[in-house]
Amino acid sequence: MFAVIKTSGFQYVVTKGEKIKIPAALGEKGTEVEFDKVMMIKGNGDTVVGRPFVKGAKVKGVVKECGRLPKVVVFKFIKKEKYRRKRGHHQNFCEIEITDIIK
Repeated sequence: MFAVIKTSGFQYVVTKGEKIKIPAALGEKGTEVEFDKVMMIKGNGDTVVGRPFVKGAKVKGVVKECGRLPKVVVFKFIKKEKYRRKRGHHQNFCEIEITDIIK
């Protein structure tokens, strides 16, 4: 059984027991989270597609780790103009283990 969920502007295909990294701070380590924006559920020979979300469906998970991803360097450059801008960015993330998919 798998589900397609929407969170933090991204869509994820998840199954029970899978770990996903979400670019958002959803809580402390060990916190239970619940995703109610389920777009599709497939399993046991049937498929349920929401318009846009499946009513009453939820995906539950537990936060396993929170932190920051490696630095991404953004460098803007225009040749012959002496224009150079260098910026860095660390994105926050939460690693979540999916514990249950509820129809």
